[in-house]
Amino acid sequence: MHVTRQISRRSMLKASGAAVAATAGLVAAGYPAAAADGAFAHPGLLHTRTDLDRMAAKVKAGAAPYTAGFARLTANRHAQSGWQPRPQAVVYRGSGTPENYTILYNDIHAAYQNALRFHVTGESAYADTAVAILNAWSSTLTAVNGSADRFLAAGLYGYQFANAAELVRDHGDFELARFQEMLSEKFGAMSDDFLVRHNNAVVSNYWTNWDLANMACVLATGIFCDDRAQVARAVDYFKNGAGLGSIRNAIPVVYDDGADAGLAEWLEAGRDQGHALLGVGLMGTFCEMAWNQGVDLYGYDDSRFLKGAQYVAKWSLGGQVPFTANTRRKGAIGGWSGSETVTAAAGVDPAMTRPIWAMIANHYTRRRGLSAPYLTRIAAKAAPEGGGGDYGPNSGGFDQLGFGTLTFTRDRASTAGTSASPSPAASASASASASASAPVSASPAPSAQGGRGDLAATGSGEAVGWTAATGITALAGGLLLLRRRGRRAG
Repeated sequence: MHVTRQISRRSMLKASGAAVAATAGLVAAGYPAAAADGAFAHPGLLHTRTDLDRMAAKVKAGAAPYTAGFARLTANRHAQSGWQPRPQAVVYRGSGTPENYTILYNDIHAAYQNALRFHVTGESAYADTAVAILNAWSSTLTAVNGSADRFLAAGLYGYQFANAAELVRDHGDFELARFQEMLSEKFGAMSDDFLVRHNNAVVSNYWTNWDLANMACVLATGIFCDDRAQVARAVDYFKNGAGLGSIRNAIPVVYDDGADAGLAEWLEAGRDQGHALLGVGLMGTFCEMAWNQGVDLYGYDDSRFLKGAQYVAKWSLGGQVPFTANTRRKGAIGGWSGSETVTAAAGVDPAMTRPIWAMIANHYTRRRGLSAPYLTRIAAKAAPEGGGGDYGPNSGGFDQLGFGTLTFTRDRASTAGTSASPSPAASASASASASASAPVSASPAPSAQGGRGDLAATGSGEAVGWTAATGITALAGGLLLLRRRGRRAG
């Protein structure tokens, strides 16, 4: 069926030289062939069939660094075929609720790790375990509730659920339709609503990572459920969204001159290191999933994400980075309001890491053949990357699926350095409203606004734990984390 579809598509493309050239450009640039023919590629979220075959072959051959990455996977307690799921009817995340979301993210990571282990080893026990976990949740879960943090739960665990399920979607015992319904109704719909209404808050009330988590969920759900309109909404939001997760708002300033040329300021670098790393990982996840469906967001707006990721990598390594002061508005629509100004990049702990760098570094340096020295350094420092359970017991250690050394290490493409010919979705021009609606601007003095109903300024009180060693001050009962310095950006 796949071959027939490819041949038929080629025949139609012969009628249009432009379409043929565009498709050839996609394949030459490293896109999956299935994504170039107009259909969704499956598997096609973070990993394609080619990726999975590469991992298996490299590990079987004893090739480094794949073997080191695989060793981290097999050592993880979540990657064992004896894992027993504990599905809940209602998942709660956030203050004032009987929180039980830790059960959910542990089960998701167990499903993902077992599915990944199956694809490397071919041992069916791991696939069976992943399917049992996913089926248990799709037959039990009725709602995701909580405070404002319920939107983080929907976004983070929705995109992760989709990726775990994508790896076993063809398993004979997997309840695909039921899982699609759960994913769409319990996760995707909530994430869609957040991007439209932002919990009835001022659009810039929620930091970058809130948008990005929900963007990742909308995109992953759309691909997994073959919902083309949903995928289009997610891609358009990346380019033109009013919230802080769209690319020009997440990365508001590009430095083109002098020693800082090639860097672009990551907005949450003015907040704290943990959330900045989370955001970069989520944007990388979004770009990778889009790439695997033939949409180049890695290269969008003159590779703006590359410049932002390089900035965070250099900063996280302890390097000096420029910073342009910015102010964001906060508050509820028709309710309280306030603003917050950040004038300098926060302090960092060079030992802090997350399993996000292998994916991004391998795309830019191996697929594209571009120079990314800070990404190269920080990816090497973080290797071999682990996954959920290897970075502490709290939710921050489970925000990324991880194992990038195993899953994203790749040989340098022979066509590296050539420009991709993006799909029509990727080449659509950005609307003029993107810059006009950007909610971050130069402005004075921060104002901490805590205890304002169901709005939250951070993803979790656990952020204090991520940043305790970096000199960041907790304000307003832990609802706002802000590090202040005396100097102002020039």
